[in-house]
Amino acid sequence: MQDFLRHQLERYAQRLQELDFLLSREDIMGDMKQYRAISREHADVTAIASRYARHQQTEADIAAARDMLADSQDSPDMAEMAREEIGSGEAELLRLADELQRMLLPKDPDDARPAFMEIRAGTGGDESALFAGDLARMYTRYAASVGWKVEIMSANESELGGYKEVVLRIDGQGGDGPFGSSVYGALRFESGGHRVQRVPATETQGRIHTSACTVAVMPEPDEAEAITLNPADLRIDTFRASGAGGQHINKTDSAVRVVHLPTGIVAECQDGRSQHSNKAKALQVLQARIQEKERSERAAKEAAMRKGLIGSGDRSDRIRTYNFPQGRLTDHRINLTLYKLLQVMEGDLGEVLQALAHAREAELLEELQVNS
Repeated sequence: MQDFLRHQLERYAQRLQELDFLLSREDIMGDMKQYRAISREHADVTAIASRYARHQQTEADIAAARDMLADSQDSPDMAEMAREEIGSGEAELLRLADELQRMLLPKDPDDARPAFMEIRAGTGGDESALFAGDLARMYTRYAASVGWKVEIMSANESELGGYKEVVLRIDGQGGDGPFGSSVYGALRFESGGHRVQRVPATETQGRIHTSACTVAVMPEPDEAEAITLNPADLRIDTFRASGAGGQHINKTDSAVRVVHLPTGIVAECQDGRSQHSNKAKALQVLQARIQEKERSERAAKEAAMRKGLIGSGDRSDRIRTYNFPQGRLTDHRINLTLYKLLQVMEGDLGEVLQALAHAREAELLEELQVNS
């Protein structure tokens, strides 16, 4: 195990002793907010410290097996047993070291939260809107495959199908995929520009066109930590819903548009049947967009100092190309190329998301080594 990693783990073992002491104090027990915060940290630190204790015990077992091997020159059976223990112990050490390495990586508290995904048609006219619809279907199918729930918060459909813009809310509660319920953690690197190369349905001469959509993924704000919107900073307009939805949805001015005057950020919702529900959904999306703006500004400052492999997630970043004639998907950030585009478009997105997660882990590990 690398020295920098062992040093970090020793600090966790020491911190566990400090937390055990804090949790035994009566004044801490009387302050529920502080007690809950310390209890959460205690659970996280215990998981790491206990895994490190197993790593140390395995090292001791290997050392004992090596001593036994050295003393068993006249006993082939004992020597064979010692070699087996050394082999299994070394394999266990590698597994534990890999787990500990991942456990030490900095965690974004928003990773476990539900997410809003905004897909917007870009260059390419009707074909871009059709591709936006394809992306929404791809993400919805992936979500269904891992047990996540998807709700359409707002949708602006195009005349030929697809969307000019659609906002999805994805909730991972009960998810059973590799990312569990961590929707934002799994999808955060989908933010950016998505380019498609294919023959559009409207193309009569069989020419390949290039179109683009943008995707923005935002964590749903925590109710306890959500920013408070000043009513004086909001302009709320109601209007009659348009597009698909049947007769009922078009009879009343139930659609709601909310403008945050200080920033100019807009959110609207027209999918619900009541003005009240549409307003609540629009305010949810508005809060997420305001917080994402602040997050993006912080990320831009960090990116000015160093350019990460994954990038900032800004809409202007061209992150991926979907080439239908070649059946090829290419993620430009991590040089990933897969020749299974049709399966991916049907929701088989796990390999792409896992590759991005591993690339991010490698980045964080490198930073940890540099800063240790």
